[in-house]
Order: sequence, then structure tokens, then C-alpha cells
Amino acid sequence: MNLSQAPGRVAELQSEIRRLAKERNAVILAHNYQLPEVQDVADFVGDSLQLARQAAQTEAELIVFCGVHFMAETAAVLSPERRVLIPDLAAGCSLADSITAEQLRAWKAEHPGAVVVSYVNTTAEVKAETDICCTSSNAVDVVRSIPEDKEILFCPDMFLGSYVKRVTGRENMHIWLGECHVHAGIRPEQIAASRSEHPDAEFLIHPECGCVTNTLDFLAHGLIDPENTHVLSTGQMLQHAQRSTATQFIVATEVGILHRLGKMNPDKEFIPIERGTVCHYMKMITLEKLHRSLVDDVYEVKVNKEIADKARLSIERMLAIGT
Repeated sequence: MNLSQAPGRVAELQSEIRRLAKERNAVILAHNYQLPEVQDVADFVGDSLQLARQAAQTEAELIVFCGVHFMAETAAVLSPERRVLIPDLAAGCSLADSITAEQLRAWKAEHPGAVVVSYVNTTAEVKAETDICCTSSNAVDVVRSIPEDKEILFCPDMFLGSYVKRVTGRENMHIWLGECHVHAGIRPEQIAASRSEHPDAEFLIHPECGCVTNTLDFLAHGLIDPENTHVLSTGQMLQHAQRSTATQFIVATEVGILHRLGKMNPDKEFIPIERGTVCHYMKMITLEKLHRSLVDDVYEVKVNKEIADKARLSIERMLAIGT
């Protein structure tokens, strides 16, 4: 069924989901890139780290995570006393899949004594082999916190790594050649054309979307006009849009964020840099699957305790620096 053509069915399912969540003492967490109808039924909407923090703070007995698998894993790592469900086990992440724990161990063996920095878009097993995690918005601060004489292994996003290396001037930083394969990258000429078409619009880059971190790299290398360009986290993007006197914004990120931006700023226009910037894995979570997850108790995400304990340490080190 195409829910977009059946608003009555959407409302009916959302009502039933809320009833079930209350009955089961469950909290529903949804990532910014989820389908609009899934975002609207969630208790909290945010980026992966914000949602993990919500998971760690919740009093609910059950966490239902509407996002991709590594995010649900992170929630399970930070909330070991809670049960975590994901409505579709196939909701993965091509960026997270671009490096395995075995590959990281082999890379570490080639660079003994190096500090491993991993983007949060990684599996729990990779985080367990990591010294400190980072988000796109705090990656520069994380790298700067490491003594300059220490080699750094940065994984898995080569575009974010290149951006951080350029900004910090860190020459002893090695970068894993991983990337998001969901869709084609955004190019500088595409950005220039869109900005030419909308000359009064502000340009917002959301650094938490792995599939547009190449845009950060273009910016660092002078291939994007920095005028009215803002690199912002999810919360910062929402706050900036509300504070700004601009009425048009060109947005470089997964298009799911446009729903929340539009709801919070109904009098402003948000233009995606590329309408095809869609994470198909994120869109695998539907209202029907969320409903089934609550009814049939599927699918539980578990992390081995030894792995979880090691992974938690790398995340907590990141949290100590901030986001």
C-alpha cells in the first residue's frame, strides 16, 4: 500500500503505534532521514548521536530504533540494560560496511602505536577496535585533541578524512578509502548552478550525512564559494534556519531532513541540492514495519558484551570532547 495516497490509513497506523508503545513502555526514536510519517510518530527525532543519547537517558523498557543498523547498535552499546529493536534488519549502511574489524586490525598492525579515529557510521565491532569515535561536526576537534607526534588512522569516510586533514594540517594522518555508495556524489558545478538559480539562498551543509561529506572536502579545497555557506549539525541547522532572515535555503544532505525543517519553518523554502540524495536504507523503515516490530517484538539488536564494553569506551571518549 502507498501510504502517501492513504492519509486515513497513516493516521490509523500512527494511532495504533502510539497505543502499542505506551502499552509496552517503549520509546520510538527516528533519525532525521526517516520517512515523514515515521518521524511524525516518533518520541524523538534527531541524528544518530542525539538519538543514542536519548536511548541512554530513557526510562522506557524498550527502545524501537527507526534508523539504520549501526545506529541501533550504538543505542544498544550505550543502553546495555534496555532491549533495542529495529523494524528492518536489512536497513544497513554502505559507508559502515566499507571497513570491517578484521580490516581495521590489519591496518593497525601496519601502523603500530597509531591512534584510530572512527566515524560513528561504523559497526560496533569496528568501534571496539577504535581509540576514539567522531561525528562529522566534531572530527576536527577530535583530531586536534590527539598529540601531534601521534600517527592517526582515520576511517572509513575518505571525504571526511580528507577535509579534516586539510583543516588541521595533520600530515601524519592516514585515511581509509571508504565512502557512501547509495547514490552519486554531489559535484561543485552542481552546487554552483543551484546557487546561481537561487542567488539569495543560504547554502547549508549537514555534516552528519556521510553521502555529502565530499562537499566538505570541496569546500576545504576552495572549490565551493564560502559566501553564505554554513556547515551545521542537525540541531544547528534547525536553529540557524529559525534565526536567519533568509527565506530560501539550499540544503546539501539526505532529503529526509527537509520534512523537519519545513515543519519548524513553514514560511521558508528549503531546496535540496539534489532530489535524488536519498538513503534507500533509511527509507526501508515504514509505518507497517514499525507496527509489526511492536506487535511481534522484532528485530532485537544485540551486541556481545566484550565488544560493547570496548566500543562504549571509544564513544565515551568522543562524548568527553563534545559534538
